[in-house]
Amino acid sequence: MESGLWIADWRVGDFVVGWGMKRLSHLDEAGRASMVDVSAKPAVMREAVAEAFIVLGKKTLRMIADGQTPKGDVLAVARVAGIQAAKQTQLLIPLCHQIPLSKVAVDFVPDAKAGGIRITTVARTVAATGVEMEALTAASVAALTIYDMCKAVDKAMRIDGVRLVSKVKG
Repeated sequence: MESGLWIADWRVGDFVVGWGMKRLSHLDEAGRASMVDVSAKPAVMREAVAEAFIVLGKKTLRMIADGQTPKGDVLAVARVAGIQAAKQTQLLIPLCHQIPLSKVAVDFVPDAKAGGIRITTVARTVAATGVEMEALTAASVAALTIYDMCKAVDKAMRIDGVRLVSKVKG
């Protein structure tokens, strides 16, 4: 049996083949995991926006809005957790670069009609590589923190739609 990861009709392992597809940037010529060398790239302003949505029961959403959850101010704690997570991304995602973050913002929009809270994060830097993973990590950990703080009162919560909304290089 051949080693490597099969994706559709191409094998990623000892080499990468495909229908004109670019080589995956985190694989070296032999198909091994490798950190991308960004030393030749200029440091420029980069920004990424990500989001997540946590589905909650109406009672839980009301408890968060009224500050009545057993563990305290859920959104304040989730905001700090998201910021802290963005700052630790290089420790969580093995091939991420350690980059200086200029800004990390975490915002929440409760949506009673959709039954949850939309989490939007912004990460900004001046560096040779982007901040998509930092924005995504912030959104994910903010959602996980809400989940953790509310799990005693809502067993049916669900985290959906973690995604990159936009990225800017300028």
